[in-house]
Amino acid sequence: MRVSVFTEPHRGASYDDQLRFARRVEETGFEGFFRADHYRSMGDDPGLPGPTDAWLTLAALARETSRIRLGTLVSSATFRLPGPLAVLVAQVDQMSGGRVELGLGAGWYEREHTAYGIPFPPVAERFDRLAEQLEIITGLWRTPAGETFSFAGEHYQLLDAPALPRPVQRPGPPVIVGGRGPKRTPELAARYADEFNLPFKSVAETAAAYDRVREACDRTGRADSGRPPLVLSAGVVVAIGRTDAQAQRRAAPLHVKSALPPEDPVIGSPAQLVDRLGEFAAVGATRMHLRLIDFDDLDHLELIAAEVLPQLDGTR
Repeated sequence: MRVSVFTEPHRGASYDDQLRFARRVEETGFEGFFRADHYRSMGDDPGLPGPTDAWLTLAALARETSRIRLGTLVSSATFRLPGPLAVLVAQVDQMSGGRVELGLGAGWYEREHTAYGIPFPPVAERFDRLAEQLEIITGLWRTPAGETFSFAGEHYQLLDAPALPRPVQRPGPPVIVGGRGPKRTPELAARYADEFNLPFKSVAETAAAYDRVREACDRTGRADSGRPPLVLSAGVVVAIGRTDAQAQRRAAPLHVKSALPPEDPVIGSPAQLVDRLGEFAAVGATRMHLRLIDFDDLDHLELIAAEVLPQLDGTR
């Protein structure tokens, strides 16, 4: 089981907070540091000191870390044009020595779009744009050296793009597609992604989503294309402690009203988290992203590293 840490800086975290946390993630043996890509908080708390851009942050962290994987869960296709995004991610991949992963989704949080003047089309169009972005980005990265890439879609058109810069990872940084959508999300994951992620749902709901993705892989002939099998991952909200009181204190932010849909957190002991990760492994997950809330709570991170990671294969 591969285990990364997932964070939400829009709740309130400066770049320095994220740097300190990411360094400790690396030092304690987790596989990666992933962050959300949002421009405002999802509750009444303003999330001071304010938003930090995901890819600007990851570029800086790429130069301040040496081992951990770095990426987004997930960037919104509404935020950036696909050509410049491919350039941006490829450059951060170079800066990190080949440790970057791109999580990309359709976007869903209208409030942050209206707050910062970002167009927010209807959901069907957002998924259409996501599909074109995935085809463009993976197409640019897979273009052979010396050749150009063109694309004529409904929403984006590229003509003779030089497909530069070239990322370190070949054919490109891993692409993560995730979400709860029952139709288009599995199809997009099967066609374009290296990893499918279901965030913060129960084991049963996750297993059902994995079945839909496996069926989409069969329909699209992924295995016949020679591409590797899709990595199946899940996100888990975590609030554990050495005592029940400590776990409950860490879980307090989970009870604050938010725009997020219902989640299935693990609140309790390290043993309970080990058991939950085992349940996810049993339904096919080989990678987990643990969502930790408080950037100042390095003890929470260290507790998981000391009492959970050693009980899982492949974490160190």
